[in-house]
Amino acid sequence: MGTHVIKMPDIGEGIAEVELSVWHVKVGDMVVEDQVLADVMTDKAMVDIPSPVHGKVIALGGQPGEVMAVGSVLISIEVEGAGNVKESAQPAPVKEVPVAAPKVEAVMESKPVAAPAPKAAVCQGPMVARAADERPLASPAVRKHALDLGIQLRLVRGSGPAGRVLHEDLDTYLAQGQSNASTVSSGYTQRTDEQQIPVIGMRRKIAQRMQDATQRAAHFSYVEEIDVTAVEELRAHLNEKHGATRGKLTLLPFLVRALVVALRDFPQINARYDDEAQVITRLGAVHVGIATQADIGLMVPVVRHAEARSLWDNAAEISRLATAARNGKASRDELSGSSITLTSLGALGGIVSTPVLNLPEVAIVGVNKIVERPMVIKGQIVIRKMMNLSSSFDHRVVDGMDAALFIQAIRGLLEQPATLFVE
Repeated sequence: MGTHVIKMPDIGEGIAEVELSVWHVKVGDMVVEDQVLADVMTDKAMVDIPSPVHGKVIALGGQPGEVMAVGSVLISIEVEGAGNVKESAQPAPVKEVPVAAPKVEAVMESKPVAAPAPKAAVCQGPMVARAADERPLASPAVRKHALDLGIQLRLVRGSGPAGRVLHEDLDTYLAQGQSNASTVSSGYTQRTDEQQIPVIGMRRKIAQRMQDATQRAAHFSYVEEIDVTAVEELRAHLNEKHGATRGKLTLLPFLVRALVVALRDFPQINARYDDEAQVITRLGAVHVGIATQADIGLMVPVVRHAEARSLWDNAAEISRLATAARNGKASRDELSGSSITLTSLGALGGIVSTPVLNLPEVAIVGVNKIVERPMVIKGQIVIRKMMNLSSSFDHRVVDGMDAALFIQAIRGLLEQPATLFVE
């Protein structure tokens, strides 16, 4: 038997170190080629590290949350063959999983090639008894789901590789009536349990970016209400006429179009600020970041060159990027390079929000929910569809008057939607 040592790979872009986010294997596990061993976090992406060999895990090179240098020993696997130690200088290609900045504390569930499960993990029923200190294999998303459901994960039989617990296993567990008083607490039962959750991986990156943004930028917010009745009527008309052939339109592509048109008169807002070099870069292209909530946290895929796209082209690109981000398929390039960000909580948008800037951008436009309200128009009370825009700016770059005029320009475009298309 020999030992195959896998080193932390060079992920590129000059990255010298990465954070070990989560292990998908433990010492003693049997793994197969291409099975995901661990996820590591760079500044821009979550990366899966697959195994280049078949064998048995004999040593792990670090703990989740540990920052490891490129080239350091990640994992040692016992393999059949000569007894000399082999070092994997060029491991199997890594797989990027987008990062962002996404609600839960780590990564989305990966889908490794099936590996033989240890005998101890085999169980015929929906419930399996594990030791109180045994940590079952499961992705952070599954652990969060189990916590939300009040399920003790150690009691759930895993149907995934090596007995890994999947989302479907939680559903099966609940459907077969295994959620009892020991797993789901009554709302009137006194509880004394506590849970400590390490701030690592995705959650750490989110925390660092949010803290960095609020410490470095001089945030100020501006809120304005917009009558979206007309643009909503236009949207409904276009969907009825062209929805079957061109696809359905949401409000977002109209907002993107409004940004594009308004920014022509406010180039200082479509900019990035390098506060270390003390340089403001104004962009002619409008690269709109679309804040997207995924299982791994808040992510910001980028609609590039929104100024050159039609309503339906922008709608299709927003849909494609949002799906890719939620499914963990967005590339590093698709998650970087935005010049202004649009953020919306949809139906949960509330009345007012104070979004945090996506540095090095100098503006973020927040969309609140649409509500019907009585409004006075020409002395008459009428019901209109109203929506607030809650936007934040970097006061180091954007003056308050310019920010207000910019939002008022967007308001005018959306309230008279024909002007969105007048050149």
